[in-house]
Amino acid sequence: MSPSAPRPISVSLTLMVVTILAGLAVRFAHLGLPPLIVKYGASALWALMIYWIVSTVLPRSPVVAVALFAAAIATIVEFAKLIHFPALDAFRLTLPGILLLGRFFSLWDLLAYDAAILLGALLDAGLRNRAPK
Repeated sequence: MSPSAPRPISVSLTLMVVTILAGLAVRFAHLGLPPLIVKYGASALWALMIYWIVSTVLPRSPVVAVALFAAAIATIVEFAKLIHFPALDAFRLTLPGILLLGRFFSLWDLLAYDAAILLGALLDAGLRNRAPK
């Protein structure tokens, strides 16, 4: 089977739901995790979610292309945190704004994003290779 064969949609939806639930749990469930794990773990799970969305929307694209596109989106969103105007800053203070865009720029987030996207791409490649022909 080609490495660019799509995952079954049921697997994609499961990956998305599990990633969202894990991200919300890490960020908001007060699990007693160290602050660095809460901050960067949640950031990594956010980027992994971006990977799952891109790989689902572009199901026949090669894993490497999906990973690069997801990393580009995550990087653009991170650098967009440097842009400030009242309406955007007000949105960033809401729960959807915090979850979707974040509030503060961090180069460390870029590292967390790339690590998560790399892991997602490796998992995705394995899933695609095991999918029925």
